[in-house]
Amino acid sequence: MLATEGMEDEEKWLAEGIAAIQHNAFYMSRALDSDNLREALKYSALLLSELRTSKLSPHKYYELYMRAFDELRKLEMFFREEDRHGCSVIDLYELVQHAGNILPRLYLLCTVGSVYIKSKEAPAKDILKDLVEMCRGIQHPTRGLFLRSYLAQISRDKLPDLGSEYEGEGDTVMDAVDFVLQNFTEMNKLWVRMQHNGPVRLKEKLDKERSELRDLVGKNLHVLSQIEGVDLEMYKDVVLPRVLEQVVNCKDEIAQYYLMDCIIQVFPDEYHLQTLETLLGACPQLQVSNQKYTSTQLLWQDKLVCPVICLLLFLASSYPSFLKCKLYI
Repeated sequence: MLATEGMEDEEKWLAEGIAAIQHNAFYMSRALDSDNLREALKYSALLLSELRTSKLSPHKYYELYMRAFDELRKLEMFFREEDRHGCSVIDLYELVQHAGNILPRLYLLCTVGSVYIKSKEAPAKDILKDLVEMCRGIQHPTRGLFLRSYLAQISRDKLPDLGSEYEGEGDTVMDAVDFVLQNFTEMNKLWVRMQHNGPVRLKEKLDKERSELRDLVGKNLHVLSQIEGVDLEMYKDVVLPRVLEQVVNCKDEIAQYYLMDCIIQVFPDEYHLQTLETLLGACPQLQVSNQKYTSTQLLWQDKLVCPVICLLLFLASSYPSFLKCKLYI
């Protein structure tokens, strides 16, 4: 009975949030049509304020977030057209920082930041660094996770990658990698903290809800794997050590299970074969229930994963003394 009432309340809160977003989106669109920047910022901040709620489960919050996300795309298009609003992107970047509440302010800042990078009026690395640092202002696990997911989404095609239009003049592949790794680390910390969002008796329910959001964190690793400048050397010296450090240190079963899966899935088998010592060395440091997961399950779940890697991971996690053996590959 109580569970049913809770679900009904949540549906009501979600409906109210969506209605408020739609209401403010109407006036924002009207302001955009009349090229009224001040009114557009006013109503965009109001609709984004709905994302401040703490009443919704992560699944329902995602529905609310997607409504706001759709409106932000329209706002970004408006920001790109300086002749319509008469404000330079530099001034616009300063202007949105005066939004009353920090959460709407940061969403607006990320939106303008995307336009700012595209304008090339400042080094991409400086803007990306500013945004990823500013997002630390939101420490609520759910709100912070979705904010950083938005940052990852709007920046993924604007990284100073090898051969990218944003590379050069001090912007390097390393800047892109640092940005994605920093955002990944902060997102994983927020994701892990979500387990403490409710009473212990609801742990199973909370774990299920948290697992539904795993791809928000994992897509950072996918972005890393798509960066052209991340060659074997950079993967071996920078990417893998920093990712594994976060995986091991978070000491969370769900996160470790999923992220180890991600590492193996998104990066080339060739990279894994060349970094086996590092990868195998992390296995015994995982939570006990995860130490034997990698090989057997991945081997049967995805035939594309190199069987050799899976076998070695299984041996390393099941028999720690295996790590002392000399490997010839």
